[in-house]
Amino acid sequence: MLEKPVVMISSWPPRLCGIAVFAEEAAEFIRRANSGRDVLIISHTDGAGESVFPVINMSRRDWWKAVAEKIRELDPYAIHIEHEYGLYEFKDDRGIGDGNEGFLDLLDAINQWPVIVEPHTIHGRLRDAEAEFIYQLCRRSDLVLFKCHYQKWRLDWTFQGRGWRTPRNIMIVPHGARPDKRWKLEEVPPLKKELGLDRFGLSDHLVGMIGWIQSNKRWDILLSIWEEIHEEILMRCGQDWDLLAAGAMRDPDHRGDYEKWKSDTIALEKKGIAHYYEFVPRGDIYYKLMAVCDFIVLPSVDETQSGTLARIIALNKPYVTTAPMEGLTAQTLESGGGLLFTTKEMLREKVIQLACDEDLRLQLGWNLKKYLDEVVSWEIVARQYTTAYELAREAKKTGRPVVLEMEF
Repeated sequence: MLEKPVVMISSWPPRLCGIAVFAEEAAEFIRRANSGRDVLIISHTDGAGESVFPVINMSRRDWWKAVAEKIRELDPYAIHIEHEYGLYEFKDDRGIGDGNEGFLDLLDAINQWPVIVEPHTIHGRLRDAEAEFIYQLCRRSDLVLFKCHYQKWRLDWTFQGRGWRTPRNIMIVPHGARPDKRWKLEEVPPLKKELGLDRFGLSDHLVGMIGWIQSNKRWDILLSIWEEIHEEILMRCGQDWDLLAAGAMRDPDHRGDYEKWKSDTIALEKKGIAHYYEFVPRGDIYYKLMAVCDFIVLPSVDETQSGTLARIIALNKPYVTTAPMEGLTAQTLESGGGLLFTTKEMLREKVIQLACDEDLRLQLGWNLKKYLDEVVSWEIVARQYTTAYELAREAKKTGRPVVLEMEF
């Protein structure tokens, strides 16, 4: 008799969505960790592929009913839901959203099965609507997976301040990173040739800005000072460094920033100090473009955690990122693998410092290797998911809710 499947509810490729790419990798490693148990996907109507059921139609207020019906048909071992507010927000003909009310209706409709929800946005300082949603989410789920420890202890502070009881069914499972995407130094030149970068006369040393081009990523901060950084590196350590800016637009609402930043990069390219490379950030090419860089700059101004950072960690690439910035700062402190900036001048100095200090780059890279191998490898994360499924199943079987330790 076949084992009951894990059913994941999520956006799914070919949708251009960070959660979809995350779910695709997560499902791959969940399958590896649960031999003999399939992972089936319930996705939005634009999802496609083997074992994918594209039934989430967000043009319908009652979209969740089709999902509940499919769950009843599949009779899962556990239900694993990837949550982002925008994925499950029904909007009426005025454009007014339902505050994820339909998502909570779904949880009520499928509560006879073990339900694990993995929210991708848990801000440290919650708005009223976010606090109410998380409270209702935890009440309706067997287990809720936060990605960072600070999210859990901040929630305790927030809820206590409102006179609410803090949920005890919150488990920390970090954003997974692939353990199988590391290239040796001698493999970088062939990678550059494979990507066609050898045709552009780029220097041997590259600073990368890689990933989705959207307003919160703030590519403009580095672009606006790259020319002076390039000159300062040349003067301080006698090395020629170029900027590789690679990505694509995901959200049409961000078209203005995308076009401006692309134009600014091409202007720097004409000066021989940068190169723009258009690609969809998904699959092997995402990793390969990071692999050819000596280090990465991630100047984001709104992240609770980052798929881009997960790939930086997977490649053990030193990096520079914004602080204080939710999960970006938390993982930088925990991993010891990156440098933080809070002003444009700090960004300038940190980039120059990393470019001119090879020993520092090696040390940060080693720290990231250790953090990957011991904390965030998808192989470790997938085992934590399996533990979460078992806890949720036990809660359903006994009628006793999951109770986990507080952070502090």
